[in-house]
Amino acid sequence: MQEKSQHAAVKKFSQIKAHILDRIESGEWDVNQKIPSENELAAQFQVSRMTARRAVQELTEQDVLIRTQGLGTFVADTKTQSSLLEIKNIADEINDRGHMHSSTQVALSTIDAIPPVAIALGVEEYSPVFHSILIHHQNNVPIQLEERFVNPGIAPQYIDQDFNDITPHEYLSRVAPLTEAKHSVEAIQSNKQQSDWLNIDMKQPCLQLLRRTWSNQGVVSFARLIYPGSRYKLGGHLTFHTSQKIKMKG
Repeated sequence: MQEKSQHAAVKKFSQIKAHILDRIESGEWDVNQKIPSENELAAQFQVSRMTARRAVQELTEQDVLIRTQGLGTFVADTKTQSSLLEIKNIADEINDRGHMHSSTQVALSTIDAIPPVAIALGVEEYSPVFHSILIHHQNNVPIQLEERFVNPGIAPQYIDQDFNDITPHEYLSRVAPLTEAKHSVEAIQSNKQQSDWLNIDMKQPCLQLLRRTWSNQGVVSFARLIYPGSRYKLGGHLTFHTSQKIKMKG
């Protein structure tokens, strides 16, 4: 009898996963859309909350869903992601190549967190967050446009910094040491403002990297990094270990 009950729970668990995936793949549930709660799913499929939670948890671990404490569970961006990139300070990266790094601070202000930003940072919608825009140069040539949203609860002094002298990454690494990061990479075409900042033609393809970072206190920042395709190449060195996961350097 117990075996039959367990089999039924597994079947319902698979049905919940399939139901969520069908809604996402059909476009009924869009990126950043909040999905029904575990209690609602449990009631809909007439199962325990534990069974519904297992389905949601597995899809979260597969990066199909994203959970934000206190806000709920949302549809994640399912575009191809890579977890093999090393997080490096752009200034160090440029200096290590033997070139000169400089930056221009375009904006630094407090703004209201629109829904996608609030979800990414795990804060209430339209609550105040910090927003910065910088242009990073290699030998005075723009190589990266950095737009960053920062959780003021974790880095309250971010708004008081001069990012012409220190990079946001370097500052945040000091006040909220990085414990976790997730990112996605895709090719885009820049808009007019981004093209002007990077001093490129709008027709030139760019590489966009979206990154969320965590410290022990929670989500620290959500950043959009845009690189001109003609000035940046994504690469690295793979080291294989018999008893370890693949790791990328550089």
